[in-house]
Amino acid sequence: MSATLRNLSLSPNIFSSFTLLLSISSLFLHSCYSSIDEQGQALLAWRDSLNTSTEINLKAVALRGPLPSNFQPLKSLKSLILSSTNLTGAIPKAFGDYLELTLIDLSDNSLSGEIPEEICRLRELQNLSLHTNFLEGAIPSGIGNLSSLVYLTLFDNQLSGEIPRSIGSLSRLQIFRAGGNKNLKGELPQEIGSCANLVVLGLAETSISGSLPSSIGKLKRIQTIAIYTALLSGAIPEEIGDCSELQNLYLYQNSISGPIPRRIGELSKLQSLLLWQNSIVGAIPDELGSCTELTVIDLSDNLLTGSIPRSFGKLLKLEELQLSVNQLTGTIPAEITNCTALSHLEVDNNGISGEIPTGIGSLKSLTLFFAWQNNLTGIIPESLSECENLQALDLSYNSLFGSIPKQIFGLQNLTKLLILSNDLSGFIPPDIGNCTNLYRLRLNGNRLGGTIPSEIGNLKILNFIDLSNNLLVGGIPLSISGCQNLEFLDIHSNGITGSVPDSLPRSLQYVDVSDNRLTGSLAHRIGSLTELTKLNLAKNQLSGEIPAEILSCTLEISLNLSCNQFSGKIPSHFSDLNKLGVLDISHNKLEGSLDVLANLQNLVFLNVSFNDFSGELPNTPFFRKLPLSDLASNQGLYIAGGVGTPGVHLGPGGHTRSAMKLLMSVLLSASAVLVLLAIYMLVRARIGSHGLMEDDTWEMTLYQKLEFSVDDIVKNLTSANVIGTGSSGVVYRVILPNGEMIAVKKMWSSEESGAFNSEIQTLGSIRHKNIVRLLGWCSNKNLKLLFYDYLPHGSLSSLLHGAGKGGAEWEARYDVLLDPTLPGGAHLVQWVREHLASKKDPVDILDSKLRGRADPTMHEMLQTLAVSFLCVSTRVDDRPMMKDVVAMLKEIRHVETVRGEPDLSKGVSLTVVRSSPPPARIVDSQGSSNCSFAFSEDSINY
Repeated sequence: MSATLRNLSLSPNIFSSFTLLLSISSLFLHSCYSSIDEQGQALLAWRDSLNTSTEINLKAVALRGPLPSNFQPLKSLKSLILSSTNLTGAIPKAFGDYLELTLIDLSDNSLSGEIPEEICRLRELQNLSLHTNFLEGAIPSGIGNLSSLVYLTLFDNQLSGEIPRSIGSLSRLQIFRAGGNKNLKGELPQEIGSCANLVVLGLAETSISGSLPSSIGKLKRIQTIAIYTALLSGAIPEEIGDCSELQNLYLYQNSISGPIPRRIGELSKLQSLLLWQNSIVGAIPDELGSCTELTVIDLSDNLLTGSIPRSFGKLLKLEELQLSVNQLTGTIPAEITNCTALSHLEVDNNGISGEIPTGIGSLKSLTLFFAWQNNLTGIIPESLSECENLQALDLSYNSLFGSIPKQIFGLQNLTKLLILSNDLSGFIPPDIGNCTNLYRLRLNGNRLGGTIPSEIGNLKILNFIDLSNNLLVGGIPLSISGCQNLEFLDIHSNGITGSVPDSLPRSLQYVDVSDNRLTGSLAHRIGSLTELTKLNLAKNQLSGEIPAEILSCTLEISLNLSCNQFSGKIPSHFSDLNKLGVLDISHNKLEGSLDVLANLQNLVFLNVSFNDFSGELPNTPFFRKLPLSDLASNQGLYIAGGVGTPGVHLGPGGHTRSAMKLLMSVLLSASAVLVLLAIYMLVRARIGSHGLMEDDTWEMTLYQKLEFSVDDIVKNLTSANVIGTGSSGVVYRVILPNGEMIAVKKMWSSEESGAFNSEIQTLGSIRHKNIVRLLGWCSNKNLKLLFYDYLPHGSLSSLLHGAGKGGAEWEARYDVLLDPTLPGGAHLVQWVREHLASKKDPVDILDSKLRGRADPTMHEMLQTLAVSFLCVSTRVDDRPMMKDVVAMLKEIRHVETVRGEPDLSKGVSLTVVRSSPPPARIVDSQGSSNCSFAFSEDSINY
């Protein structure tokens, strides 16, 4: 038998299925002639030898083409399975004529159009699977006529409208999954309570709004309720306690308010309770401790108050307890140590006080313990060292005191140890060298003394060290060269003595040893740090010349050598540091000309004050704008040529009067320019406003209920209301007549239709707490305006570049790149890059709360991650333009992927799926930038 025929033998009834299909040669062979070839020949060869049947099962057969409607000879058809067959087009209305159908599975295709109302005639239908297509329109209002329906899966389509109230007539319905339809809106109808046999209710990632109906309590057999990432509001009804079979309650990422109902403690079979990122208030009910089958509780990012219930100690099967970002007080109850299956304990960002329970060592399965940003006191219990599986420990931003137990450094699985900003004292024990898997170490902001132990050189994979703001003494150990993967070294503000070691790890990117007592010269081998982007040696006693080898360092961010005793001239090839942003060499004994700095075109800050520089100041725009304070106390340095008055010197003593004259001249000139500019802007604004209103034909669309007219907007588009500018337009703050404040972006040109339409399409379809909300837009032939929520604290751009003087410090910019889930953060980009380079599962990069979704969703998330890594490529030439980024993101949803069985996404299955297998390779051959979305070896080393 040929391979094709073997492929088609998919079920015991497939032989009769082919007879049904092939008895109408025009059915598929005509409409899909170009794509069926070999399969068609095989089917034709079998046509005369097959008998009539009641089933067609062609799952995963590559048929392609539209779905045929002519099944007239198949009136007895009971089962039609055409899933994963690449079918396109609409579902034929004629399907409603085959009244004996009990199963229709058209899932995982590219079907479009609406679900025909005629399907609702099929009173024998038990299974209707239309998920993972491109179906549009509403769920048919007559869906309630399908009185035999047991399985209804409509997830991952483009359905809209409300859930029909007639759904309450489906008394036999067990599975209803319609998640992933972002335009499915309205409230969950009260009639859902009449679906007495319902086991799974899945409406995740929709626009379902309003409160959960009290009738939900009538669902006595319900096992999973998944309505997460939606628009639910109001309180969880007390009647939820009547759902005695409930195992999984997923209501996270909504706007649910009110308290957690106490009757939830009656759910004796509850296993997963995920309510994170809502607005739930009140105390965590003690009754929750009666749900002894619970394995996961996530109540983080709410407004919960009170203390952690001691009754949690009865949850012996509990594996994850996440209470982060609330307003909890009280202590960590000692009873929590009874939960010996616990692997994740997250209570950070609360107001918890008291001591860490001494019995915490009994949690042998614990892998992650986050308690940072609380009011914890006392010592770090030695028993933590008994948590032999512990991988991440963060106790930062508390009031812990005493020494760090040396036994903790015996934890072989520990990768992250963060105890910054406490009141710890004592020494860093030599035992730190035993913690060989340590990747990130932050002990800064304490009162640790003694020396940095030489054993730290044993930590071969250590990537990040921050020991700053302590009382450390002694030298930087030479053994630190053994930290072969070290990228971040910060030991500033200690009492470190000696010299800068000759052999620092070549992998270093950030070094800050400022505000110590280092002496001697800077070794020539500093040039071996070719990856170094920031070097801060300020406030030491270093001397000698600046080595020319320093030019071999990348130094894209900052070089600070201020407040030392460096002498001699600036190296002649210093201009090679053409990416340097900040340079501070003030308060030294340097001499010579500043001409070598004239070509540093990326500088945003320069301070050369209090040296012995001489000669004419470089005549460049940057030097013209430098404050005199950044040039002061250089005896022989003067401004000449087109920069200022000839002969004005910048040294002390007799040159002060000349400097004052220059300053007065500059101020008078600047004032005159500002007055002229103000007059010009005023006239231009008047002319512009008149021109804007000449054409009264406006087109306006609002996505929110707002009360204003176009006149209310246009009259406020003045220079006084400007709050920012960008590549596509200028942004104004506008106060509406009702007192509400919004932001309005005016496009630079009325011809900017591409950027204008792109912004509408992108932001108009996004709901995320960290992305500004598009409220609407309007335009005429002269003007295009976009309306947004007003952000009183500014945007990411304003943080990085500032709305006023100089923008953020480079430390603040660097922090933007750090992982916000940890205090002080983690170098996220580098971590992901190394994770992929080591050929680990890409799925592990995603937030654990996002895992377990359907394969299509996982593919989309991983491809989006791949696109983001193109944008942060280390080579500028490899970074795509924004239009290419937009094109790639638009095309992600059209990538054909190999789909697995349905899982938690868009409505969840009956079991909790922890992870999803990664795709072998994800490639979009249609991308406009010809970039692969795959995580191949080529694409992770940008």
